[in-house]
Amino acid sequence: MNRLRILVVEDDALIGSLLCDMLETMGHHVCASESSQASAVQAAAALGPGLIIVDAGLTGGAGAATVAEILSHGAKPYLYTTCDRLRLRASQPYAVMIQKPFNEAELARAINQALSPSTLDPTAH
Repeated sequence: MNRLRILVVEDDALIGSLLCDMLETMGHHVCASESSQASAVQAAAALGPGLIIVDAGLTGGAGAATVAEILSHGAKPYLYTTCDRLRLRASQPYAVMIQKPFNEAELARAINQALSPSTLDPTAH
């Protein structure tokens, strides 16, 4: 897998730190780690990440809203992290997601899925 510039959006500082460490160990560059919708949208616009990883349960349920706002400025691959995969699947049936807790191999598979041309093409669903 090529080295990616990744924006991490996670409001739990410990989980965010562990995720960033895992991504760096995998050879990626975490260009920013944000904990709110507003800061994530600003970082995405300023830094142009190649992938966005968003906590679906961002404070106030803002994970999906954060992704929607970022994508309104242009398509970007993204994936959700979640503690409740079934609930997220009901509202985001085609989204790439990974259930917390996860390991490096599961994260790598989710990243590959998020970068897949069929995932990036909304007409493929």
